[in-house]
Amino acid sequence: MISFRLIAGLALGLAAVTSAQAADSYPARPIRLIATFGPGSSIDIIARLVAKPLGEQLGQPVIVENKPGAGGDLGTDLVAKSAKDGYTIGFASAGPITVNPNARSKMPYDPLKDLTPVALVATGPNVILVNSSIPVTNLKELIAYIKANPNKVNYASAGVGTSGHIAGELFQHLSKTEILHVPYKGNSDAITDTLGGRTQMVISGVPPILSFVKSGQLRALAVADTKRSPLLPDVPTVGEAGLPGAESVAWYGIVAPAGTPQAILDRLHDEIIKAVNNPETQEKFAGLGIVPSSDSRTVFGKRMADEYVRFKELFKQINLVMD
Repeated sequence: MISFRLIAGLALGLAAVTSAQAADSYPARPIRLIATFGPGSSIDIIARLVAKPLGEQLGQPVIVENKPGAGGDLGTDLVAKSAKDGYTIGFASAGPITVNPNARSKMPYDPLKDLTPVALVATGPNVILVNSSIPVTNLKELIAYIKANPNKVNYASAGVGTSGHIAGELFQHLSKTEILHVPYKGNSDAITDTLGGRTQMVISGVPPILSFVKSGQLRALAVADTKRSPLLPDVPTVGEAGLPGAESVAWYGIVAPAGTPQAILDRLHDEIIKAVNNPETQEKFAGLGIVPSSDSRTVFGKRMADEYVRFKELFKQINLVMD
């Protein structure tokens, strides 16, 4: 008589063989990389930098598809509900993974149950900027200006739940100011409206704002990190500028639907890290002021889980609700 343990062991062995076979033949067709924000956003820029060498390494195109909306939730939900075969993966950030689920009463997916980490690609700080017409040159002057001019300053971000939005909420909480948040579907529109004066302040990652800072159209007041950006060496950190605790470092990583075969996840992780470590990719990352990562899937998953808990506690303190 065949025992239950023998049947279970055979089933596990078969699953392992099937998973290995899937990895051996993977990928057999193009891979969709869903960018959860629009063209010109930090997510879009970095996703495309990684997709090209990754596709070359895998021998199949990695096609970036922009699916903006709902602060990144729309594209993330698409990934969460996709087939668990490694052919639809998502380029993620804090917004739809650790922010929105803690600030909204209803979510179409559970980020820690419906998604699995593949690879952390890079990290980078946010920058607090104002339109050059605003008569302030540092963070303390901005805070004083906001208090002296109620209802005259609002801030733009790439969308509700993005790291720029959270940085703005932290800024208000710590500076004891009140400013209107104007969310967009990506950095491009947020920056464009700040350049045009329709919004006075914008909080963004480094990549999309560098040229405007250099041209003088936007004035960078502080970097939301514990150390200065090498691309903005004259811009102080929020701590140096008198607002410690307002640090907001964005992260960019790739996730897949939960249940994707382990062997495929491992293959993707290794190839993504190889693409990130490509000298050409590293040079482009350095030019954008972001730091490449080589973290394991386990470390990336812990980062997601730890940040989820931290934001849950933080949002209760500052009473952040985004419904």
